Amino acid sequence: MTTGAIAVAADVAGIVRPASAVLDDVIVVEREARLDAPLAATEAKTRGATASEALTAAVRTMYKRVGLDPTKTRPSSEALLRRVKKGDPLPRINSLVDVINWTSLETQLPFGLYDCDRLDGDVTLRLGGPGEAYPGIRKDVVHLEGRLTLADGRGPFGNPTSDSARSMVTPATTRALVVVFVPAELPAAAGERAIATTVARVAEYCRRR
Repeated sequence: MTTGAIAVAADVAGIVRPASAVLDDVIVVEREARLDAPLAATEAKTRGATASEALTAAVRTMYKRVGLDPTKTRPSSEALLRRVKKGDPLPRINSLVDVINWTSLETQLPFGLYDCDRLDGDVTLRLGGPGEAYPGIRKDVVHLEGRLTLADGRGPFGNPTSDSARSMVTPATTRALVVVFVPAELPAAAGERAIATTVARVAEYCRRR
């Protein structure tokens, strides 16, 4: 995996416009104390604000257009929003995942994060085929037929709801691919802003100072 470019299959090009970047030379730690304050501030702001109905609707429509009920198979961004609105904190996994969840909560767009050393060849965003599945992170098998799916030379490894254990980011990760699943009806600038914010935060919290 050498580039952040994602090939998009023709049958999903009108549904989702992914934004992506490769994050080089990252340092991933289990707990980054410097994230405590900004995450807490974002959680408090989120609980006191009204969620963007337009963004929620756009992401749900992205799911509906591939035949998924987004109230049953929730986009990861909406799952984070619901968690925080209930009064729970953002999950703390490791410094890089925490930055991604922070930005996903703020932008209300689903993100994916993958260890580049665990990927093989070019990456394509397409619909999952019959019988395709992978072991999820801390979850049972994730079935992919008819779902938006990221795949490399070894097969599927990610989607906007739940990523694979195979490609997960750990403290051993030094290079990661971040993907924002942007509904095609939103302007390209939405994905560009999300990636720019992510890159800036990674530089602040996930690299040697």
